[in-house]
Amino acid sequence: MKALHVCCLLLAAGCYLPGKAQQKENVLYQQTSEVNNIMVQYNADKGSIGRFYFVGNSPERRQQLQKLNTTYLQQLEQTNFDALPTGARVDYILFHKQLQSQLHDLQQEETEYGRLHDWFPFADKIYAVEKVRRRGTEQNAQQLAADFHGMTADVRQKTKQLRDKKDINIDLILRAEGIVKGLKDALHSIHQFYNGYDPQYTWWMAAPYEELDSALSLYAGAWKSQEKVAPGSKEDGSGIVGFPIGRDELVRQLQDELIPYTPEELIQIANKEFAWCDAEMLKASREMGFGDDWKKALEKVKNTYVPAGKQPEAIMKLYNESVAFLHQHDLVTIPPLAEESWRMIMMTPERQLVNPFFTGGETLSISYPTDDMSEDDKLMSMRGNNPHFSRATVHHELIAGHHLQQFMNRRYRTYRNFNTPFWTEGWSLYWELLLWDMQFPQSPEDRVGMLFWRMHRCARIIFSLNFHLGKWTPQQCIDFLVDRVGHEKANAAGEVRRSFVPGLGYSPLYQLAYMIGGLQFYALKKELVESGKMTYKQYHDAVLHENNMPVEMVRAILTNQPLSKDFKTNWRFYPLK
Repeated sequence: MKALHVCCLLLAAGCYLPGKAQQKENVLYQQTSEVNNIMVQYNADKGSIGRFYFVGNSPERRQQLQKLNTTYLQQLEQTNFDALPTGARVDYILFHKQLQSQLHDLQQEETEYGRLHDWFPFADKIYAVEKVRRRGTEQNAQQLAADFHGMTADVRQKTKQLRDKKDINIDLILRAEGIVKGLKDALHSIHQFYNGYDPQYTWWMAAPYEELDSALSLYAGAWKSQEKVAPGSKEDGSGIVGFPIGRDELVRQLQDELIPYTPEELIQIANKEFAWCDAEMLKASREMGFGDDWKKALEKVKNTYVPAGKQPEAIMKLYNESVAFLHQHDLVTIPPLAEESWRMIMMTPERQLVNPFFTGGETLSISYPTDDMSEDDKLMSMRGNNPHFSRATVHHELIAGHHLQQFMNRRYRTYRNFNTPFWTEGWSLYWELLLWDMQFPQSPEDRVGMLFWRMHRCARIIFSLNFHLGKWTPQQCIDFLVDRVGHEKANAAGEVRRSFVPGLGYSPLYQLAYMIGGLQFYALKKELVESGKMTYKQYHDAVLHENNMPVEMVRAILTNQPLSKDFKTNWRFYPLK
């Protein structure tokens, strides 16, 4: 009876037991925890606020979100943390951190909005009209037309003044771009609601609306142009404008992601991994007959590209080999629907400018030349997506990487939304490390392909951190990728553009999250699998059943770590010496 009681406690805590015990995992705890209800309610409330107060960067929306996060933070803190099992403690800690982080961001938005107030004297008028529109209030169309004419004049005046400014910092510029977008969204909402339905509005407002909307578009363009002259920009002739965030902000963000290493220590880790890659690359180069000139070996591998039109077929062949390998070694549970339901598309030329290689998930987006590319760009795209390079990453993008991740995220602990690239990209990169160890590459050419990507992930840590520390320019980052990793120039430029250009959606830590997150999962594999506590399949399934979160918290659940309410990151998963 006592043993049964202990077993139940371990299952409730989220601890995974080996053998048959795991097969009887508490079904209830596959989907919930003691913190589940408050998180579900929060996500629903946040969705309602986001849809109703949809105008981005508006004071009304911000105030509602601040109230929401403060209320739920207070409600969460009333929970008896000490009575919670490990899995629920993880939920508490991460949800608490999430709420505080969002309040931090909203406060920053409020501060920046206040500093930009004089650039948007017309904003409150547009917000006010949109507010009464939500409940169908009839507008005084003639007066509204006059108001729109006046606001158009104000916008044009501010646009003219802005062209002479050269001292606005990048945070304010990006915030201003967001404010303009929100105002255009509000304006469109007003016009779409009344135009054609309200005769007076339709009669008076056609020209005033078009004039104001056009003026706001030009104002948005003027703010975009400010990025090139903003203080601290690293534009250096490469055509890529980036803005280093500095060491203090890097450290803050690393702590927020539960990474207990400094930027300098992470560069040290990258260099140590790079040294391993160099030694392995030389071995493969010698096997191919190129001695220590590994770049000649790399050149041969690049030239194995398939003809235009044949890339989808080549990717499909590699996918089948990869999944067959996973099944053969019984490494992870792969639901038949997951194998069946992923799709292929061809990547647009525009997207290839920032994603020169194929990407994955439920939709595999294949990067390969289109007919309107220049001959040089076509060749670089084909060489950069050769079969040996693609063989190294097909499992990263599909199964057991991004596609299987997303498939399982929709089915286990769906209330968890602690999205972090260290879990998303780290898990997919981990499979590259594991399959190398299990001798998935079949030839020295395959090993060169896998090593190219491994070196690339090391390089991402080095160039992204050096950039944000203010030490390197975008062109230096491009040159580093070409000289140190062997990238095609256009592909290297796309990689750097994706890393630093504002507005593309990648955080400053995103690029280093691949290798660092992968090393976290690799260290946890050593702790649980190589010790004999779990099989590979048990370990991999357990990770996928916990959903997306910092890897240190995955470890806390799988090993039933004692967690305090004021938890601070402390897992030093990589030995520096």
